[in-house]
Amino acid sequence: MRAKIKNKKEKKKSFRNFFSEAVGYLGESRNYIYAVMLIFAASILLGAAYYEELGFIEDLLKEILGKIEGLSTFKLILFIFGNNLQSALYGLIFGMFFGIFPVLNALSNGVVLGYVFRKIFAESGVGEFWRILPHGIFELPAIFLSLGLGLKLGMFLFSKNKIEELRKRLLYSLILFFCIIVPLLVVAAIIEGVLIFLYK
Repeated sequence: MRAKIKNKKEKKKSFRNFFSEAVGYLGESRNYIYAVMLIFAASILLGAAYYEELGFIEDLLKEILGKIEGLSTFKLILFIFGNNLQSALYGLIFGMFFGIFPVLNALSNGVVLGYVFRKIFAESGVGEFWRILPHGIFELPAIFLSLGLGLKLGMFLFSKNKIEELRKRLLYSLILFFCIIVPLLVVAAIIEGVLIFLYK
């Protein structure tokens, strides 16, 4: 009985150690997270500046709106969570390929947001921005974390012991993904789903 209790404690301690190391790894990844944020911010400016040339984004937005039309609040939350979860997970996992996917993800999402900001400004002015800003309070940090971790993951190719470094980076990234990023995405989906329902 004592042996079982001891083993359980060791397992818990082992997970705490892994999580602690993962948090340390997150600190080491901050420059990659900042890089993703910078790319995203620059892309917003591009999306706003080239608003007239990006008319195809309107079709994409209409397609998304068509998918959520008529959904209950709960189903809307699940839809938003599923989309964000997929985007965050792909941005992290596919980052192992030279970090290309996280960069493209940050670029595309930033351009779309810049387009939306410019569209709202043209139609209603700055006063309507408050309707969008609450949506990103939890979602954007989660996305920045996943894309930054994905970008750092892809840099394993420049390490001496590539396989070991990939294994370590992937392990820490997944721990952070499920312990920090997923909870943020859950909260973000709830807030966004409720706000969209209220704004209808």
